[in-house]
Amino acid sequence: MDKVYKTLGFWTAIFAVMFYVGHMEMMAFVFLAQTGFFVLLGYMNLSERMYMYIFAAYLVVCFVGFTYYSTFLLEPAFGLHHE
Repeated sequence: MDKVYKTLGFWTAIFAVMFYVGHMEMMAFVFLAQTGFFVLLGYMNLSERMYMYIFAAYLVVCFVGFTYYSTFLLEPAFGLHHE
């Protein structure tokens, strides 16, 4: 299971580089932080159950954060709202 977290760290690092090249520095920083989180967890050698609990908590935090952002902070795209 630790190899899965190392793989997640690899892919989030790839996304961080792609966001940085695309001049999206804040998103690159978010994915760089996730890379560090996943790689650190990959080397902790926890039990498989603990890895699953951590991943479930990670998903809950991400889904709640995305829902909050898209509901309260995201502004509608130009042309989609009626005046």
